[in-house]
Amino acid sequence: MDVALLQEAKPPPSELASMIEIDQQPPWISAGTGKNKPWRAAIARLSDRITLCSYKTRTIGTAQSDELAVSRLGTLAVADVNVKATGEIITVVSMYGTWESPVKQAKGNWIYADASVHRLISDLSALIGRQRGHKIVAAGDLNILFGYGEERSPYWKARYETIFARFEAIGLCFLGPQAPEGGEQASPWPDELPTDSHNVPTYRTQRNRPETATRQLDFVFASEAIADRIHVRALNQVEEWGRSDHCRILIEIDDP
Repeated sequence: MDVALLQEAKPPPSELASMIEIDQQPPWISAGTGKNKPWRAAIARLSDRITLCSYKTRTIGTAQSDELAVSRLGTLAVADVNVKATGEIITVVSMYGTWESPVKQAKGNWIYADASVHRLISDLSALIGRQRGHKIVAAGDLNILFGYGEERSPYWKARYETIFARFEAIGLCFLGPQAPEGGEQASPWPDELPTDSHNVPTYRTQRNRPETATRQLDFVFASEAIADRIHVRALNQVEEWGRSDHCRILIEIDDP
């Protein structure tokens, strides 16, 4: 593996810090309502086959012309990856759709992440300066659903659809992961999931119980110029899942 796109990442322990290169970003926090979270989206270089040139992010209103203005610090990390063997440069994006709640006056008790993802898409638009030819891979934990709403809610299905439509509209194609090549599907089949869905679960509610993995919350998008060279798979089988409640997503890009 050459690059890791991380979400809810904390600073690497001292014994690892000297072994990996991390993007140069603000402190290890994510801006929140009332209280910052002690983690952030991050990008790490894992091999000598590439070089990493990270973007500096600042809040909207303070960013300069060579800095990326972001709606919420810590939820977006961006870097240019230079593949030494081919000289190709690909911009990679680690993104996190943080949870939000209605204001007190709304008298609601639900949480939602689609508003956060809309902010991410707006921020990502600054990376696209022409209709075609850009090479961007954006991936992460968005905390939304694809193709349906919780408990088959038409309301939430409609809200989530706007997310995928906006990614497509700015020039980033949805790449999954999706079955059959993109990972194992949920078993037993969740009642809320449409029977024709190709979703693969990437999140389990209890880390030590693989059978609780029913929902796909992690997604990958890429520019049309490179989309047909990219293979995406959720490492969601029991033996490959890992320690996190989210499984890892493998993104492989063929040489041009």
